[in-house]
Amino acid sequence: MRLTDASLRKSLEAARGLFVAEGEKVIRRGIAAGYPVRSMLLTEDKLAGLARLAADCGAPVYVLPAQVAQELTGYQVHRGALASMARRALPSVAEILAPATRLIVLEDLVDHGNVGAIFRCAAAFGADGVVLSPRCADPLYRRAVKVSMGAVFAIPYARMTHWHAGLAQLRSAGFRLLALTPDQSAVPLEDTTLGERAALLLGSEGDGLSSRWLHDADQAVCIPMSPAAMALGVDSLNVVAAAAVACHSLMRPGRPRTRSMPGESGSP
Repeated sequence: MRLTDASLRKSLEAARGLFVAEGEKVIRRGIAAGYPVRSMLLTEDKLAGLARLAADCGAPVYVLPAQVAQELTGYQVHRGALASMARRALPSVAEILAPATRLIVLEDLVDHGNVGAIFRCAAAFGADGVVLSPRCADPLYRRAVKVSMGAVFAIPYARMTHWHAGLAQLRSAGFRLLALTPDQSAVPLEDTTLGERAALLLGSEGDGLSSRWLHDADQAVCIPMSPAAMALGVDSLNVVAAAAVACHSLMRPGRPRTRSMPGESGSP
């Protein structure tokens, strides 16, 4: 029962190389992405509809009344299916950067639901990957996986080793660093020059990007707000809404994405 404590659960899941997926659709997406199932818990009312999934997972399956499942897990299992899945080794930041032209970079976001939702935005609009600061919330935490609807399985991601040197690594790989800020004196995102490779920096829920990352970025960019809304005190979007708008702008058709490969026309 102590596993319902969030800090304990996070430390156990990372240390033991596991995470929890909730719901048939998310579990199927995790399996399709190559994450092995360690065990499954199903409520009795869901067993008939999930019998094939249970048989295909090749792992122990535990069937319980819904009330017992809720008492065991500490929360209402609305979807009637939980799977303990094995983590895979994360790629390095360098491996994520190599094939990418458009990246999302998250600095110290602590809300797992926000991280999951941003992964869903990044996947939906075609970002090539996500890079996390060392203190950013875990994308494979149960709520992040659930909110993302399995998008955390669909987009490559890596975690920086060092916060101070992280942006330097992106710049040395040729990425133009765009720091998203609510400051309306910044360049509107629609008007900025992206170049062949661009990385959008998104900051924490409360304070936004740190002063260091704002200073180290190539350009501060903003999402223009309605003057009427600003007059009423609505001067920014929450980080998930901002991520959705910014991802749409960054990946929209007509903005160059393709890199010239060595030996192709136009390459050095």
